[in-house]
Amino acid sequence: MLVPVKSFRTAKLRLAPALPAPERAALARAMAERVLHATGGLPCAVVCDDAEVAAWALAQGAGVVWQPGRGLNGAVQSGVTRLAGAGALQVIVAHADLPLATDVSWTAQFPGVTLVPDRREDGTNVACVPATAGFRFAYGPGSFARHQAEARRLGLGLRIAREPQLAWDVDVPADLLPAARR
Repeated sequence: MLVPVKSFRTAKLRLAPALPAPERAALARAMAERVLHATGGLPCAVVCDDAEVAAWALAQGAGVVWQPGRGLNGAVQSGVTRLAGAGALQVIVAHADLPLATDVSWTAQFPGVTLVPDRREDGTNVACVPATAGFRFAYGPGSFARHQAEARRLGLGLRIAREPQLAWDVDVPADLLPAARR
């Protein structure tokens, strides 16, 4: 499993109207920790470009794929390539802002591509891809449609999984769970 994690200090800037910087950092760290614990026992690596995040990931028992200056798509692409080179057959990419995540390992129980969209069916919160298929990641607005098209382009089987606990991500104040709102 691969989890892209930004610097906790600069994560979730769009939450600034609802949470001050220390609380945003604590929330980002707590959500990332929850995702790391949702591996279902699978090995996990954090792809990052921040020394604090790398140290945190190691303390959590995760590996680190250091990818400075690559941006999200480049970092995930490099991370998948690195894991494929280490022998991974499939790679689950789970984003670190899923406060309800429990177990994502089930997404690997399909030989093609499994996509879990966000609750708006715009973004891709979790993707499981064959490690050596050459899948091109295209995160950002509309990524769910782009990732479906990429699976079709590669001729890979596609499974869409609308899982409420994985569909809830946190990007803007309205996304905060009621208990976390101020």
